[in-house]
Amino acid sequence: MKIKNLIITAFTAITFVLGANAQSAKNSTLKNQTMETNQIHYRNIKANGLNIFYREAGPKNAPTILLLHGYPTSSHMFRNLIPTLSTKYHVLAPDLPGFGFSDMPDHTQFKYTFDNLAATMQSFIDELGLKRFAIYIFDYGAPTGLRLALANPEKITGIVSQNGNAYEEGLSTGWNPIQKYWQDSSKENRDALRDFVKEKMTKFQYFEGVSDPSLIAPESYTLDQQTLDRPGNVEIQLDLMLDYRTNVALYPKFQAYFREYKPKLIAVWGNKDPFFLPAGAEGYKRDNPNAIVKFYNTGHFALETHAKEIGKDVLDFLGDLPK
Repeated sequence: MKIKNLIITAFTAITFVLGANAQSAKNSTLKNQTMETNQIHYRNIKANGLNIFYREAGPKNAPTILLLHGYPTSSHMFRNLIPTLSTKYHVLAPDLPGFGFSDMPDHTQFKYTFDNLAATMQSFIDELGLKRFAIYIFDYGAPTGLRLALANPEKITGIVSQNGNAYEEGLSTGWNPIQKYWQDSSKENRDALRDFVKEKMTKFQYFEGVSDPSLIAPESYTLDQQTLDRPGNVEIQLDLMLDYRTNVALYPKFQAYFREYKPKLIAVWGNKDPFFLPAGAEGYKRDNPNAIVKFYNTGHFALETHAKEIGKDVLDFLGDLPK
């Protein structure tokens, strides 16, 4: 009887250990799979005849969200947001032509307009075969992404606007020198904007309105400035500053789109942005009853200081997007 009890006890112990090991192995496999899908991949693709660099993360069978950066940055600005969004979505973050690691043809060879940026992103989504996707739009990414929405309303599953303006009341007086160039595109007015592309202004965009400057990673503005300092890039940026007037002209069409399609939309806004005022965020609610607005106590590059908060708010609001 004693031997029998010992055998039963030993068998029970072995079964427990094997079960625990199996569960541990299963948990380890799930953890590894999660880590693998959240891993950021760095890829390139031909779109509109250009080499477009992009970051990709998250399960490919999950709903897709397209992240569109602004000036003077690149997809690098999303580095702290992608790990959060990729827990639920398939994340794509391309560099626009002339920015980051994408091709930068000379401005005499490629027309740097927002129509052309949008055409390149249209080619990008076509090449990747995207059927439906949400867009996260920031700064220059806003008029680029909203052009995509006008052209593909049936494909857009949601919109996140991070200091991505679509309302005239959202333009601050910081735009005055650029607006002067819109009214008179003389060489004098063009040359007056060259300081906008210099390091002092790049750092200003990162630090203005930020209560804790130690949160701003120096590689952010350093990388941006290095790309701006490439031969020929200043002319590209001045061309885009001039063409920004076409975005303002399209504001009524963007607003009509919000009223007609009422996309799921959240505006996540640094309330101390020196260029895009909080009124620009509030405007979305006027045209879209499905829009909500979240303000953060920071400046233009809100992800530098509030990536975790913004990531959580985006996940909570967008929820289970259609594929």
